[in-house]
Amino acid sequence: MTAENSLRAEAAKRILIKDGAYGTQVQQRRLQEADYRGGLDLAKDQRGNNDLLNVTKPEIVRSICESFADAGAEILATNTFNANAISQADYGAEALVGDINRAAARITREVADRDGKRRWVAGAMGPTNKTLSLSPNVNDPAYREVDFDQVKAVYREQVDALVDGGVDFILVETIFDTLNAKAAIMATLEAEQALGRELPLMISMTLTDLSGRNLSGHTVEAFWASVRHAKPITIGLNCSFGAAQLRPHLAALSAIADTLVMAYPNAGLPNELGEYDEAAAETAAQVREWATSGLVNIVGGCCGTTPQHIAEIAGAVRDCTPRAVPAAPQATLLAGLEPMSIAA
Repeated sequence: MTAENSLRAEAAKRILIKDGAYGTQVQQRRLQEADYRGGLDLAKDQRGNNDLLNVTKPEIVRSICESFADAGAEILATNTFNANAISQADYGAEALVGDINRAAARITREVADRDGKRRWVAGAMGPTNKTLSLSPNVNDPAYREVDFDQVKAVYREQVDALVDGGVDFILVETIFDTLNAKAAIMATLEAEQALGRELPLMISMTLTDLSGRNLSGHTVEAFWASVRHAKPITIGLNCSFGAAQLRPHLAALSAIADTLVMAYPNAGLPNELGEYDEAAAETAAQVREWATSGLVNIVGGCCGTTPQHIAEIAGAVRDCTPRAVPAAPQATLLAGLEPMSIAA
């Protein structure tokens, strides 16, 4: 049975559990620059380059991954959110992108397979720190720092390395720009053709404000219309806010998506210091309400969530019935910033 078929089979029986935030766990370890750098000869300061730890401190990444697996996570994402050439250029480490992704995938694969329990590995790809839809120069709206083909090539390099390391799915997450996501989707589809096999996609949007739009201006309904052609195994929301603030937008997406819905919120809203202090039990109670309302198939945590949050969430939804996936509408679905449905 393929990874996609086994995931769908299990998701039909129960709500599945994704892991939580690597960054939160790394920050708690108070690492020094030398810890990030290891013995690598890199010209720039490496503090904050969490992805590089896959190569320089793999034992730390493994420990974090194991802690989420021990908490009940069944879908383990790789520690590769910024492991792309655009983001790594900030650290002068873009030449290491392949090594970082392969190492992360292998670590996560080993943890997933360590004890015979059924787990899946999602190769995580963040949005990069560039946007294809908007100009960074207010005086030149047509200006772009990158173009579509450049971003697609950056994602293709990451996809190839993640697949080489053994991931089951490609997770395009924290999508603030729908066009960036389209580049990631195209890169994955091209990798599929080269490999001669399917690479199931997980796609997760992030909202920039409570109006329910991402940075490129799309509502959740318009976003779904824009990426539905990729036939993702999951669609959903992550980051953005806490579970309470995400709820109405999750409900809107859940009502229309004819695939599994995966959502993983932050641990509430950040405090004045930018830290997340929502208790695990509180996050879990809000996620349970999602589950009892029939909104989700897979749940987990994003910024500020710890293994304790994941354990509490897993316990909170254990007896809940998974969301019923609706049939695809018999209509043509299009979108600008808003969706447009043309009935058959």
